[in-house]
Formats: sequence, C-alpha cells, structure tokens
Amino acid sequence: MTIEMLYSKIHRATVTDANLNYVGSITIDEELLEASKMRVGQKVEILNINNGERFSTYIILGVRGKRDICLNGAAARKVHKGDKVIIVAYATYDEKDLETYTPTVVLLNDENNIDAIHDEI
Repeated sequence: MTIEMLYSKIHRATVTDANLNYVGSITIDEELLEASKMRVGQKVEILNINNGERFSTYIILGVRGKRDICLNGAAARKVHKGDKVIIVAYATYDEKDLETYTPTVVLLNDENNIDAIHDEI
C-alpha cells in the first residue's frame, strides 16, 4: 500500500508579487527551495491564509536571496501582494518508507527569511 503524505511545506510566506501576464506557476527564491527540498517543476498546493483559496501550480526558480514568492498567470487572481500563503508539496510513500518518514517544514518571517526548519509536522 502507498500513502500520500506531506513531503515539505513553506509556512507563512509573504506574496511579493502577482503577475497575471506570465505563463502560470509560482516563483520561489532558490534558497527557500533548497531549504524546503522542493524542486523546479514540482507540483505544489498553495493555501492562501488571507482569503482561504486553495489551488495547485508548479514551481519555477526565483533569484537566490531576493526572497520572491510570486504567483503567475491565472494563479495571480487568487492572491494579492502581501498575502500570507502556505506552499505544500506531497509525496507518495510505501509503508516501509514511513518507518523513517520526516517531512521538511520551513517557517518564514514577514520578509520571507527563514526563522526555523523542522523535520516534523
């Protein structure tokens, strides 16, 4: 049996821009991607804390150190600059993998700097 579980999340990221005229996705700073173990092109769920919107998109690479969290294309209609979002990635694990399962949780401050990284929910 396989079970879909939380793989990684970036918690309380601040949206830095919403670009309607770009071909869909979410731009995430390269350092935040590395910390969260997420990958360019990976499917993620976006949970908007401000308005309750939940939607899926994929990751594109942001400039290292700029702390960008930018929703692009149609997703730009679901956020406003300054909104707080949770970016969630899931993975499928078999029962043996779950014996050593540890998700990565990256907590951000208001400037999208890393406050802490946890390996538990």
